[in-house]
Amino acid sequence: MPLMTMRALVLDAPGDPQSLHIAQIPVPEPGPGQVLVRVHACGLNPVDVKTARSGDDAWHWPHVLGLDVAGTVEAVGEGAEQAATIPELGVGSRVVLHHDLRRGGGYADYVVVDACALARIPQGVSAQDAAALPCAAMTAYQALTRLALTSGSSFLVTGGAGGVGGYAVQLARHLGTRVIATASAANLDYVRSLGADEVIDYQAQDVVAQVRERTDGRGVDAVLDTVGSRSATDNLRALAFNGALAYTAGRPDLDVLPPFGVSPSLHEISLGAAYSHGDEVAVRDLSVMLAELLSLLLEGGIDPCVQEVVDLEDVPRGLERLATGHGRGKIVAAVSSEPQEDLVASDDAGDRIREEVAQVISAGIGDEDAEPATDPAAADPDGEPQDEDA
Repeated sequence: MPLMTMRALVLDAPGDPQSLHIAQIPVPEPGPGQVLVRVHACGLNPVDVKTARSGDDAWHWPHVLGLDVAGTVEAVGEGAEQAATIPELGVGSRVVLHHDLRRGGGYADYVVVDACALARIPQGVSAQDAAALPCAAMTAYQALTRLALTSGSSFLVTGGAGGVGGYAVQLARHLGTRVIATASAANLDYVRSLGADEVIDYQAQDVVAQVRERTDGRGVDAVLDTVGSRSATDNLRALAFNGALAYTAGRPDLDVLPPFGVSPSLHEISLGAAYSHGDEVAVRDLSVMLAELLSLLLEGGIDPCVQEVVDLEDVPRGLERLATGHGRGKIVAAVSSEPQEDLVASDDAGDRIREEVAQVISAGIGDEDAEPATDPAAADPDGEPQDEDA
């Protein structure tokens, strides 16, 4: 391979974000069904902080973090074109994905990823905006799908200013759902701007009491809790009869409800477990979800919520801010520049990506229920304090 080493932000042992540092490490080579991606941008996520501190048995040291990768295909491994969900994958393709946290990630000039998980970045969407989507937007997308929200449903989402919460507000609003969100006082107007009908200041108000009051005592049809076990448990009491609760950061305790009363259904959202507990169909489904979100982004249906773009060297400081649990929107690392012509939308860009989504779905891929196990990549404490049990 012509390029022998690359710049990367590495972790030498489990530790806090400040222990990350820039180093030169070998450029990885793609194996069967894989591609080498030149990274243009990588989204920061709370899971980076959690896994940095704990480490993972599958890691080799030094380890590179970074799950939400956007860039250009640089080299193609054997069989990658056939394994890919998107058609005509090859060198020069602009791609984005939610990566396997057990492997070296995107805080580097290059990364090797599974071709079947890739979605194509359409012209008119920047790599930085694309990199903001995977973990947070796909978690919100999967949660809303599992909750079966429809026009006219009522929906409570905690942490409405954060990554998952902010996308959930937008996607629920897009469905015509009545959206109630929680946020701190400083973020109330921001969450309203995303489309929330009502916003509750969780620091000054009793969330469950407010939900009951604003729904005339009925409660909401669905809840997405992004905070933790205690919050999810409390919010069981906000559900209407036959309501559904999805959680990303900790399981609720059903014992707080009398049996055979509210009759709730629970949905554990664990996006990254598609790799560790799923199969190829589950991983391909990540591509389908992401392609649909990119189409919606291209059409202006959602905002990428990028609040800050940092250099690779500044990623540790960005992760430290995420660790406080009071972030707003998304932080994205700019790793390398991308060709400017890729940022100009063509007239058929939206049509092309919709056609690719249709091709994938017609092939029998698209089961949003394929990842049942808890995985830290789905947790999103942004916008509210993280529950200590999460």
